Amino acid sequence: MRLLTFATLLVGTASVVICTVAQAAPPLRVTLHYDVSRNGTVMVGAVETLKHDGHSYSIESQWEGKGLLALSTRGKATRSSVGNIGARGLAPIEFRDKRGDGPLAVARFNWAKKLLIRERDGRTKSEPLPEGAQDRLTFAYGFAFAPPASGAVEFSVNVADTRGLSRNRYAIAGRETLKTEAGEFEALKVVKQREPGDSRETEIWFALKRDYLPLRVLVIEKDGTRLDQVVTRIES
Repeated sequence: MRLLTFATLLVGTASVVICTVAQAAPPLRVTLHYDVSRNGTVMVGAVETLKHDGHSYSIESQWEGKGLLALSTRGKATRSSVGNIGARGLAPIEFRDKRGDGPLAVARFNWAKKLLIRERDGRTKSEPLPEGAQDRLTFAYGFAFAPPASGAVEFSVNVADTRGLSRNRYAIAGRETLKTEAGEFEALKVVKQREPGDSRETEIWFALKRDYLPLRVLVIEKDGTRLDQVVTRIES
């Protein structure tokens, strides 16, 4: 599995079925730096920046290889998302994804017509867009704008990207203390519920006292390979 494919596996939460009605709000601009490792060896550095004004948002994500991977275009990936902020959280309008020297791929969210329009390799495809669907970036920052309801134990979310739609279920596994280079955090841990044919295990940690920002994502492949994205610095 190519390491930067891990970028498509990173998961979080957004406008999901357990969100509260009241909106939260992170800083108007916040940048998170991450190290991404494979079986304990750091292979990629990632930087994600969230900007918003309370009505609209933008998220930019840059991945760049380290060591020998830095010499290859395969070690680079850029993703971005823009959209609006509503009563239930983030509502993406456009998601862009470019990996290495590959072509730019785009997913557009037409909420008026309830269509997801995907553009990739010169081809355009459309499919029904479920209410509350998120993209791969808003997926990770959704709790920052719409925290989980008190006492919630499970949630589900539709995630759309340039490859299509998927619906995932997650269980809230409780609180843990997470130690990182960025400091020690009280974190909410969630675990993806595996469906038939799903060979990966996925766990995510969110900062309870830092606007539910995503701190860590751990993916364990069927063969035991561990792909781990951990925050190293937070700037706001």
